[in-house]
Amino acid sequence: MKNSSFEGRPSFKDALRFWFKLGWISFGGTAGHIAIMHDYLVDKRKWISNSRFFHALSLCMLLPGPEAQQLAIYIGWKLHGKKGGIAAGTLFVLPATLVLLLLSIIYVKYGTLPAIDAMFGGLKPAVVALIIVAVVKVGRKAITSPLEVAVAMMAFAAIFFFNISLPVIIGATIILALMIRYLKPSLLQRKAERARVKVDEEFVEVEGRALSFKVLFREITVFLLLWAAPLAVLYAIHLAFPFWKTLVLFWTQAALFTIGGSYTVLPYVAQYAVGKLHWLSKMQMIDGFALAETTPGPLIIVVAYVGFLAGYHQFDQSIPLASLALLLTTYYTFLPCFFYIFIGGPLIEKTHGSTALQNILHLVTASIVGMIVNLTVYLGSDVLFPSGALFHHPDVYATAWILVCLMMILRFNIKIVYLIAGSLLYGLLHHYLLLLSWSR
Repeated sequence: MKNSSFEGRPSFKDALRFWFKLGWISFGGTAGHIAIMHDYLVDKRKWISNSRFFHALSLCMLLPGPEAQQLAIYIGWKLHGKKGGIAAGTLFVLPATLVLLLLSIIYVKYGTLPAIDAMFGGLKPAVVALIIVAVVKVGRKAITSPLEVAVAMMAFAAIFFFNISLPVIIGATIILALMIRYLKPSLLQRKAERARVKVDEEFVEVEGRALSFKVLFREITVFLLLWAAPLAVLYAIHLAFPFWKTLVLFWTQAALFTIGGSYTVLPYVAQYAVGKLHWLSKMQMIDGFALAETTPGPLIIVVAYVGFLAGYHQFDQSIPLASLALLLTTYYTFLPCFFYIFIGGPLIEKTHGSTALQNILHLVTASIVGMIVNLTVYLGSDVLFPSGALFHHPDVYATAWILVCLMMILRFNIKIVYLIAGSLLYGLLHHYLLLLSWSR
């Protein structure tokens, strides 16, 4: 792909190529996804402006579901209408779903494989390096005032030291912004963005973007039909329908009403799926988190693994039916994201440029940066200090590989796909070198 900026709307083929690539290289959770999309879509190709990117991200953070996928759907919709949104949102999770399906089958058939664990062990330091780079890039763009620095620090402290949930942090940030706007609005004023992205202002309107009662009714009807169709087929074939009904209703509830993305969905899923539905054990849930962290796509994709094990245990270790449960879990988890964006997309467009709303969302974005920093510390501490105690018994090999990855990214601008391949190879070589040293 060329790195020069577009002088007009990208073709659907060019956009499709990027969304396909993103689905396979989007390691590092939300921070990694945001960094990759921002680097390519804003900095390199200039398909969307920096202000519109963060405006949409801030609003997506207020919606239930994975915010990074919703942001991808919005940008795809912005570029090419509904077909662009569907392509972006589908390709965002499809590779991760296929990879996790394969890993889930391996998990139930063969248990933990030392060689695969070793490869994933080499990948984890690279993921930490990618997140560190994401924090630097996103923070540099998102935080431009002392107030935003303070908000980012408070958000980090709230989640790191007091384990306050994401919705509470965002809600408190909005309240703080409203108070400042009322008491001292000058603190919220921000310098106008100097470099406007020409193509972002020249997009023509796509048919059907205006939100009306008729459009709203049509979108709701289509969503309900798409939601009911698989369930109706399962009812018609009389295949353990009570199980499928429970599965569908549970994931629909989690997707529709759990605000905060992976941060809030996963604790709810772990507690309910393990403690009440008994679909899997606590240790199996922990293993699922490990598998999900080593696949591309959002961390919330771990729900696909939970669905797989639910079907596996329900149907006497049937791989085909477990795979069907995985696919249905993925479908019902991510389907609402398309509904939210196709309904809310016009609102995002309409509110872009609103000074009052943007001043508030700037602080929301700053709090997001603070939470990304927390994610960096959270994942990085487990990689650097595998014993669980901070600053005790550090893993010098993981530390060294993080530094190597940072150098390759920042100094040599290595492509992410090569970084991942090299890290997998490093993990495997490190594993066999340790085996050789122990055998002597």
